[in-house]
Amino acid sequence: MNKTEVLKRDGLGSILLVPHRQTVIRNAADAMFGARWLARILVRREIRALRQTRHIAGIPDLIWFDKDRVARRYLDGNAMHLSQFEASTFFPNAFALLCRMHRSGVAHNDLAKEANWVCMPANQAGIVDFQLALCSRRRGKLFRVLAREDLRHLLKHKRHYALSSLTARERAILAQPSVLAKIWQYCVKPPYLFFTRRLLGWQNRNSAIERQH
Repeated sequence: MNKTEVLKRDGLGSILLVPHRQTVIRNAADAMFGARWLARILVRREIRALRQTRHIAGIPDLIWFDKDRVARRYLDGNAMHLSQFEASTFFPNAFALLCRMHRSGVAHNDLAKEANWVCMPANQAGIVDFQLALCSRRRGKLFRVLAREDLRHLLKHKRHYALSSLTARERAILAQPSVLAKIWQYCVKPPYLFFTRRLLGWQNRNSAIERQH
């Protein structure tokens, strides 16, 4: 069947899957009244990130876009918390993918969500949802801080799924959140959760996807 499937719908629009085209579309035109301007900004951020990471295996290809929509290739796999995967293979692959993404000048900035990590066949890692990404060719100080936070969030997932395999260096990174991470946790996160869950209708996320700090 060629029927389009609605994967998600909230105050910032909808996400659609077109199975026969292996395409996922983020549509800001479906955003709630008063939020379309923000939804369009997030669409533009995703477009830029996907253009900058093109040809990186594990990051979806950008197919087309307009002012309200961005279409990207569907990654064959499931979200981390819905998958059965071999941690000893998946996490090294995810680390390598993270390094390639950062070298391209993109910090994801939302990898605490297990839903943004895709477990593909053969324990290969994928990353989706770049609407909060920071793109920077110069990779300045802010970029480096956010890139380190990307790594720290990956290590939080590794701690949950493969605690005994953490190295001493990885444990040290986990123990040292950045100043930005602390500001987020104690000052920004409470109003962010109120805005996204109460006003935009984002669902509460289950499993171990909201780590502390």
